[in-house]
Amino acid sequence: MASFLLKNLHIISPADSLDLTGDIRIADGKFAAVGGQLAPQPEDTVLDLAGKTAFPGLIDMHVHLRDPGFTHKEDILTGCEAAAAGGVTAVACMPNTNPVTDSPEVLRYILEKAANAKAKVYPVAAITNGMKGEALTDMAALKKAGAVAVSDDGKPVPSARLMMEGMKQAEQNGLLTISHCEDLDLIHGGIMHKGSVSEELGVPGMDRASEDSITAREIALADSAHTRIHIAHVSTAGAIDFIRSAKKRGVKVTCETAPHYFLLTHELLRKQDADYRMNPPLREKSDVAAIREAVIDGTIDCIVTDHAPHAKEEKADFRKAPNGVVGLETSFAASYTGLVKSGLISLSRLIELMSVNPARILGVPGGHIRIGDAADLAIADLETSWTVEPDKLHSKSKNTVFKGMQFSGKIICTLKDGDIVYHCEN
Repeated sequence: MASFLLKNLHIISPADSLDLTGDIRIADGKFAAVGGQLAPQPEDTVLDLAGKTAFPGLIDMHVHLRDPGFTHKEDILTGCEAAAAGGVTAVACMPNTNPVTDSPEVLRYILEKAANAKAKVYPVAAITNGMKGEALTDMAALKKAGAVAVSDDGKPVPSARLMMEGMKQAEQNGLLTISHCEDLDLIHGGIMHKGSVSEELGVPGMDRASEDSITAREIALADSAHTRIHIAHVSTAGAIDFIRSAKKRGVKVTCETAPHYFLLTHELLRKQDADYRMNPPLREKSDVAAIREAVIDGTIDCIVTDHAPHAKEEKADFRKAPNGVVGLETSFAASYTGLVKSGLISLSRLIELMSVNPARILGVPGGHIRIGDAADLAIADLETSWTVEPDKLHSKSKNTVFKGMQFSGKIICTLKDGDIVYHCEN
């Protein structure tokens, strides 16, 4: 196994109270030394990275790898290649695969295929069998087989009673419950945010009340059952208000958002380009402002991507296309540009949102640059500006909402377990 001495880096690791310029030595796949000027060992490959910034590998706790069943969109290996190109060293993959990730057999398939991937893969299993909302999965068996969380992502569990029992069983088995908060009856076929733009285009809209109502329900259930609940991809001011209030009351609720929810609005849908459609949808300026404020004040715990690849032909028809956008390769740069470079939060806070907190909430390793820990590391050139060109993305699918946008902060190198899994030549 290769040994590296990474020289003259800006090293930042908020969980370890590190913010310094110095060196990192990696040996046997682990951090061997972190600090000032370190002397190279005979076996070291020395890399001078002056002017670059190193931080713990990012952990994206909400991705769709589409494997098994939809590998024309993405598979475990290509999804993890995209992750590595974005500085992401670990992902939690959602269960709406084919077959659904609701059994130890599917979990074994995912973990075996992920063994040689460029990022670590933590499977999220289904709450209900087949994600049909009728009967709970065997959570003890799923935990034993390697699941870290449960979710029927893509839709909520329709029955509050069944959801509450699922949350209790998940808690008993050490699994996080993740909820996709969306009342399907309220949406009633909507394909974008319900507002002035949907009315202008004459297409059915997705009312904020859909997200807000299920968010309120999940919080009430968690409060009553004394269990954890994690609210996925928050996009509305109303959901934020419910979560903020619940946290103040001591409810064990955490939540996530994605870069497009604090950077973009539904105005982009005027282009009638399905690459700007995802679920939940892009909202209004007031929602964007609320999401940004929630990032600043700590209401939002994590930034994820909800990486949801679709083939080009599937996205060709604006009204009929499936919802979803890719995001693994753009999440750091989009967040750094929109939040850190703009002065809203510090880089340290961004690393908490994208690495430290996801590791803590999922209960998985990571979020540290600490001697003896696995050397999962991202290295960025924060001064480099670059334009998102879909054809250059590593994902099988190119449906990015950020196409043509210019960002600061370029991932130039990613290490997983001490091996370089991504290196940008230019």
